[in-house]
Amino acid sequence: MNPEKYMLGDISFFNIRNKNELRIINRMPAILAEFTDFVPDPLQLEDIYALALNMLPARYTQQHSFVIRESVSPEMVDHAIREAALKVRSSPKLV
Repeated sequence: MNPEKYMLGDISFFNIRNKNELRIINRMPAILAEFTDFVPDPLQLEDIYALALNMLPARYTQQHSFVIRESVSPEMVDHAIREAALKVRSSPKLV
């Protein structure tokens, strides 16, 4: 990833991230372990990750921000991963 692409003059937007990115990555192993009949390849894992992110409302934060109330629950994250995995498993070429 090229941090220079995230520059606007002297201001870097590189560290502004969707808070759900790490939440999905951290939960994917446990949720995907539920699918004993499906071992996704690297591209399928990327598809599941991207689909799950797209199913959730974006929660962008900057490095020093704090969250007063989280509107995306852990259950919502798990559900998005399950739904994405089901979609990729059933139609891997259509994603």
